[in-house]
Amino acid sequence: MRTLRVALGERSYPIHVGSGLLGDAGLIAPLLAQKRAAVVTNATVAPLYLGRLSAALAAAGVDVIPVVLPDGEEHKNWQTLNLIFDALIERRAERRTTLIALGGGVVGDMTGFAAATWQRGAPFIQVPTTLLAQVDSSVGGKTAINHPRGKNMIGAFYQPRLVLADLDTLSTLPERELKAGLAEVIKTALIRDASFFGWIEANIGALLSRDVAALEHAVLRCCEIKAEVVAADETEQDLRAILNFGHTFGHAIEAGLGYGHWLHGEAIGAGMVMAADLSRRLGGLDEGTANRITRLIERTGLPIAGPAFTAERYIELMSVDKKVRDGTLQFVVLEGLGKARVRSDAPPATVKNTLSAWATASVPTLPG
Repeated sequence: MRTLRVALGERSYPIHVGSGLLGDAGLIAPLLAQKRAAVVTNATVAPLYLGRLSAALAAAGVDVIPVVLPDGEEHKNWQTLNLIFDALIERRAERRTTLIALGGGVVGDMTGFAAATWQRGAPFIQVPTTLLAQVDSSVGGKTAINHPRGKNMIGAFYQPRLVLADLDTLSTLPERELKAGLAEVIKTALIRDASFFGWIEANIGALLSRDVAALEHAVLRCCEIKAEVVAADETEQDLRAILNFGHTFGHAIEAGLGYGHWLHGEAIGAGMVMAADLSRRLGGLDEGTANRITRLIERTGLPIAGPAFTAERYIELMSVDKKVRDGTLQFVVLEGLGKARVRSDAPPATVKNTLSAWATASVPTLPG
């Protein structure tokens, strides 16, 4: 097991990465405020891992409240959030009852938001079971639910007490989910570490074949980078916004298609191609580098073109994104591999040229 730390003063917390961690209650039990925890998961993950984690906790004397949600981005809403609160009320959970998120990004985001608002703040722990959640969404304290018109529009910054990334859970991950997680691995390299991007290019085959050593390296490096960025800018006032590379376009794709039609990582794959193209048009990237990015995303098996919405529709969808500031669209662009910045001065005509070039995919292009 390897351990990293997110440095946030009194709210600092560890990230444990390794194999066989779900059965080690000693990593979780000492952090519980009381010997009681609600384990929130979904209908897909529950048959695989809920029993293992619950049994380990029970053996350590912890009373477990299981909460099983429907699976899918389309369920990341108020109605599903209330299922968590219903279970907590029914079992008379207290403010000191820890909420444990066992699942992917949707489970993590919803459990974190429930913890942030349950009796005005209960402790929570992230146990991510997808690659995307292990490398990105479980770290940093972003919690949210979706609004029909915008992704993650309702939420809070609320840090976990612990992130426990058991690499064994990736063995049961569907191939489509694995590829979606690799989108966030690529994004992390693009914004912060050119050498890591080169490593991904050289090892994409090993990652796709689930080589444990390759996956461990990717998870650790992504967590290191995200921990550094979050420690420097917890609530996304400046630096942390670079983590949204490809997301302005990607979130528009998700909202425009309807949540759950494309996985988040699939939308971000196409969104990164668009963002790289926009970076090239704005003078930050040369054509060869932009093509390298596109080739890697394509080799990963991710979409490289967004759905064929009109440019006007994309702009309408992007205009309700969280990254709009003072009514102006903000785009994360690259000024070289590993060098990202936020720009609000992209000419509308240039954005439309990018959309004309890359918003060309028929709908649907992937299985729903």
